[in-house]
Amino acid sequence: MDSLRTAHVSVSFLVALMVTFPPPVKAKEKSMSKPSIVLVHGAFADSSSWDGVVTKLRAQGYPVIAAANPLRSVKGDAAYVASVLDSIEGPIVLVGHSYGGTVITNAVNGNANVKALVYVAGFAPDKGETAVYLSGKFPGGTLGPTLAPPVTLPDGGKDLYIQQDKFRAQFAADVPAVQTTRMAAAQRPVTEAALNEASGDAAWKSVPSWFIYGELDNNIPAAAISYMAERAGARKTVNVKGASHVVMVSHPDQVAKLIGEAAASAR
Repeated sequence: MDSLRTAHVSVSFLVALMVTFPPPVKAKEKSMSKPSIVLVHGAFADSSSWDGVVTKLRAQGYPVIAAANPLRSVKGDAAYVASVLDSIEGPIVLVGHSYGGTVITNAVNGNANVKALVYVAGFAPDKGETAVYLSGKFPGGTLGPTLAPPVTLPDGGKDLYIQQDKFRAQFAADVPAVQTTRMAAAQRPVTEAALNEASGDAAWKSVPSWFIYGELDNNIPAAAISYMAERAGARKTVNVKGASHVVMVSHPDQVAKLIGEAAASAR
């Protein structure tokens, strides 16, 4: 009888111990967790430009952060995004739109957790190149004439905006007018200096990359993005027919799909 009582106590003790100290997650279970997706918006936009993509990625179980890009300087913006990356454990897929592509190119900075780069109508500069240089390397860009008179900053710098009445045709021609009216009013300015600042070492030389862009992009000519994708040795490049510069807004399905493909390689 005493032995049965002892056995019962031992079993109860083991059950209590397992509840208090649950068994460790198996290596196989850890490997099944999905990488984090960090989205970096570009000039004349904000984090809400990723709303459709965020919804689709979260529905697939991905942890997602749409970082607020300061749009002040390449070095400073990259350092800010790098601090966001440093706060994340495990593999990361880093995504940049437009000028945000320059930022992600510089933000990796040796972070081994960044396993993939996705350029969404984004710049992928080599060391020493600027956004202004790359956008003017091929014909077709029409941003210059649509810019409003610069806003002079206290430090003497200049903030750039797109004229609101020209915003849709220039930036988001395939997005409904009611939506682009809001986007134009809420656009985030970029400094003139940031667009003319030389990029540092190119992360795409050591991190696999994917590219997607719109056929009718008026900010960065399609030929320029195709050139950068080929130079980077992109794993996959998608040209969305009829799409504007904000391809993530007008075609979130296709952008999320490509990010998912990049994420599948990052596990």
